[in-house]
Amino acid sequence: MIRISNIKMDINEDIKSIKEKILKKLRIREEELIEYTIFKESIDARKRGKINFIYTVDVKVKKENNVLKKIKSNDVKPSPKLKYKNVEMGSEELKERPVIVGMGPAGLFAALILAQRGYNPIVLERGMDVDKRTEDVNLFWNSGKINEESNVQFGEGGAGTFSDGKLTTRIKDLRCRKVLEELVISGAPDEILYSHKPHVGTDILKEVVKNMRQRIIELGGEVRFGSKVTDIIVKGESIVGVKVNDEYKIDTSIIILAIGHSARDTYEVLNDRNIKIIQKPFAIGARIEHPQVMINESQYKEFYDYPRLGAADYRLIYHTEKGRTTYTFCMCPGGSVIASSSSKGELVTNGMSEHSRDKQNANSALLVNVGPEDFRSNHPLAGVYFQQKYERLAFELGGKNYKAPIQLVGDFLSDKESTQVGSVKPSYKPGYTLTDLRKCLPDFVVEAMKEGLVNLNKKLKGFALNDAVLTGVETRSSSPIRIVRDEESLESINVFGLYPAGEGAGYAGGIVSAAVDGIKVAESIISKYQKK
Repeated sequence: MIRISNIKMDINEDIKSIKEKILKKLRIREEELIEYTIFKESIDARKRGKINFIYTVDVKVKKENNVLKKIKSNDVKPSPKLKYKNVEMGSEELKERPVIVGMGPAGLFAALILAQRGYNPIVLERGMDVDKRTEDVNLFWNSGKINEESNVQFGEGGAGTFSDGKLTTRIKDLRCRKVLEELVISGAPDEILYSHKPHVGTDILKEVVKNMRQRIIELGGEVRFGSKVTDIIVKGESIVGVKVNDEYKIDTSIIILAIGHSARDTYEVLNDRNIKIIQKPFAIGARIEHPQVMINESQYKEFYDYPRLGAADYRLIYHTEKGRTTYTFCMCPGGSVIASSSSKGELVTNGMSEHSRDKQNANSALLVNVGPEDFRSNHPLAGVYFQQKYERLAFELGGKNYKAPIQLVGDFLSDKESTQVGSVKPSYKPGYTLTDLRKCLPDFVVEAMKEGLVNLNKKLKGFALNDAVLTGVETRSSSPIRIVRDEESLESINVFGLYPAGEGAGYAGGIVSAAVDGIKVAESIISKYQKK
């Protein structure tokens, strides 16, 4: 096939006219065009008063070589090969079925790849299936009654199930395409294959993960919910099994550990078993909430209400004078700020959008980087304890009932406690308490957020809007630890057969990168072992 890049279309042009542009670019007649597919769509809103859609398309034509010889343009080249290639199976004997701990993106995709190759994995998920999990989460949001094993962090699909379902990633890996294709097979919209900023939305993602689970089972895998790994059994320097719910043991020599960034009790088990863990930098801050229409106007100017553009997003970063970085993360257009706690007495926020992104507010994490030098301890889990400290302060500040502490941006910048909300209505459930967020964040984070707000407002007009709402705290943007693994085998460096994977292990930072890491770990196992 031929790949054509940089096809520009005005915002008012019908997408069907892309066919005419293909014919013109390749200088061919309509009967010579066999088919075409959109590979990527992006938006160019850099010039005031003009917005273009930019397309990259893959085209199948008659006499392809003749066409390529005729066209001398950097925009017209042979299409690269993106088809996923299975790794060659290894020769070592695998006596037991591999066990996957955790059913977020890393665990799901590791299980799918292993199941597709006939390895019949067993997936252990401490939380519940997505339907029961949704009931538990809604109960928490509406009443403040938390289920510590079935919540926004734990359960089928992992933390990403209750998010925007964002599929953007900075990694350059052909496996990313495999991830998107498998999601589409499982029910995600086709548009994620070509959208410049693809997302699924929590409403569709719930159905996608259910369909993926069913595919894994049909291929010979097994999925067990409510199955918390309470011990990792090591003999000598090798894995020999796991203990589940403190009740029964599963014998295995292979464990993929895809536990997510909130499985703190499992981190403690790993540390007790002397599995090598090190501290890792992460970030903390709060959620910031604006009117979505303001973000649309700031980004799209006079085109802000064009339906085809949808809800606008942003990604902002600022380096402070003292060397900290303040940045936005996991921006959710037309979404909600959600309660994301997984333990009693700790308050955590995150953001979520449905596929339509049609809610009144936009929200994003506003974060400041923290690192081992801030933890003031050499303990491998010092970052976890750092998170817990501020989550507990936020819980107390909100009223000890999972209502979130909030403060208006104008009051935050003026060091004033907020006493009433303004034009922006907080979306957080089960409720909020107006207060002063300085009481639940480190001083250096507050200082960097203030400096960041003022300067980011220069990049996105209205970002420091007085009535914008800050909801505290956001502490789980990424894992505070790394379970150290060998760069080639992807096994733990001191326990054979243990494969740390995904965001919780410290090797990914989003749905796609975690899924890719799960695939890489599965491939490492396949390339070493024959299927049982």
